[in-house]
Amino acid sequence: MNFIRIMAVLALVTVGSQASAQPKSLRDQIIGTWNFVVAEVVAPDGKKSFPFGETPKGIIIFTADGRFAQIHVASDVPKIASNNRLTGTPEEYATIMRRSISVFGSYSVNEEKKTVTFKIVSSTYPNWEGEAQERSIDKLNPDEFVNTNHNVSGGRGSASNFYKRAN
Repeated sequence: MNFIRIMAVLALVTVGSQASAQPKSLRDQIIGTWNFVVAEVVAPDGKKSFPFGETPKGIIIFTADGRFAQIHVASDVPKIASNNRLTGTPEEYATIMRRSISVFGSYSVNEEKKTVTFKIVSSTYPNWEGEAQERSIDKLNPDEFVNTNHNVSGGRGSASNFYKRAN
């Protein structure tokens, strides 16, 4: 009798450890808050650029219920001299627009293709409203991930965004 009980317990432990050892889905791995590290655009001719500079600020958040919010801001955006966001100069507004982007909406994950599709509700670039934009997940571990838009608008090439998990 003791032998049968021991074998039953060992079988349960083995099944339990196998279930817990299964890898998390891509969707489960990206859920959370990530700090933006840098965006790198590679043009069709191979030239690299950093649209938000080499030390930007930002965040991307993926919620368990399928929503996301992303903010990218260059570290050198100008302060508005009037100290009133409604009375900036055309030059201040133009620089801020070129050096930042905010976007939010819902997302879905294609586990097989290792992609995330953003369904954009709104953005500081209004032309994106209502779009679905696919990003490949090129690197993912518990501490960092990279997503790439392979078709940056205007034919500028591909853009890879690098993130580190927020603590």
